[in-house]
Amino acid sequence: MSAPERIPPRSVTTADLLAEGGLTVRGRIREASNAALYCTVSQDGREAACIYKPVAGERPLWDFPDGTLAQREVAAYEVSEATGWGLVPPTVLREGPYGEGMCQLWVEPVPGGELLALVDAEEPEPGWKAIGLADVGEGRTALLVHADDDRLRRLAVLDAVINNADRKGGHLLPAADGRLYGIDHGVTFNTENKLRTLLWGWAGEPLTGEAVEALKGLKEGLEEGAALAERLARLITPAEVAATRARVEALLISGRHPEPTGEWPAIPWPPV
Repeated sequence: MSAPERIPPRSVTTADLLAEGGLTVRGRIREASNAALYCTVSQDGREAACIYKPVAGERPLWDFPDGTLAQREVAAYEVSEATGWGLVPPTVLREGPYGEGMCQLWVEPVPGGELLALVDAEEPEPGWKAIGLADVGEGRTALLVHADDDRLRRLAVLDAVINNADRKGGHLLPAADGRLYGIDHGVTFNTENKLRTLLWGWAGEPLTGEAVEALKGLKEGLEEGAALAERLARLITPAEVAATRARVEALLISGRHPEPTGEWPAIPWPPV
């Protein structure tokens, strides 16, 4: 499916269109684990493609409160915007044909520029970072690697902040403008450490200077009464806001990308 019109993902008017425009369902994304509907949203002669995930279509999870995934997707967008990196497509909470849900601008991925690969080697080649060994059948393993890409590194920092429990390869969307977007942030912001990601290539390495500056901005925005904290308070629980604040502070204190703890599976399954 392709978007009827490309609208700059970071435009303020895009969020207005998503929140206030007429929402028309065009089809269902069948491979999604929860109800995900491909839609168009239109207002005053403008139209864009989007994805609408109604709360009523969410499947219960044992470790997340029922009916909260849509709000978490919006919260991930708010944190992404606060970093200044624009890593998540514009996302709003709104009423739709099947009740309240998450509405996110559709980003059509472009082919090429591979970000993940399986290689028959013990060490990654230059330009790649090792994730770990993967079973490829018949008793054989291969090294799973991801690109040593600044865009992915920013996403790795964002995932550590929002405690993303499901950063799969299929959730990475390279766009025609050269930007990279992350999607599917429903299982985030848990108060317990649940970071599961394919982006472990920088584990234990020092954070970049731009990451430190972004985290300092988040720390300020998450202070009691600050704008970001107030926006998140309408989407996630006070304990989850506090846990997010604590993760930001921990990253600034360590100055390094987090490493797997061993308390929780580090890589999502299936990885793509």
